[in-house]
Amino acid sequence: MSEQDLLAAVQAALRAEHAAVYGYGVVGGRIRSGRGDEAKSAYDAHRARRDDLRRTVRDLGGTPEESAGAYALPFPVPDSAAAARLAADIEDKVAGVYSDLVRAASGERRRAAADALREAAVRAVRWRGSSVAFPGLTERAAAPSASASGSTATPGT
Repeated sequence: MSEQDLLAAVQAALRAEHAAVYGYGVVGGRIRSGRGDEAKSAYDAHRARRDDLRRTVRDLGGTPEESAGAYALPFPVPDSAAAARLAADIEDKVAGVYSDLVRAASGERRRAAADALREAAVRAVRWRGSSVAFPGLTERAAAPSASASGSTATPGT
């Protein structure tokens, strides 16, 4: 893959991390107190990945995309059960973007993307209580979403 393809995949991962950080703000406000630490840990992990991706975009000669002011949620989040579903949805979408980055990258960047995919898949299992056969590829089986490219996307896209 070309450097341009790599930069596009990194920018997509950055957009997903921006959306994940936003989404976990919602999760943190609705999740029951017993899972608050889990939500905070995921929030912190996504912030750290987002910051790393900003540096990577600059290293590749690009300008990091900024976060949108708000992101559309895929469903209402009135309570803790919906917050847990949102967290699993965020992680599924983040895993999908990182699977694209694994394909586009090589060397250390590929290893880092694979680590991020694995971490998102593990968090999704914890939130959902079950796993999927191929983490990062689940949304490929679903109908395509207009938010897959972006800036005002569903958290994690």
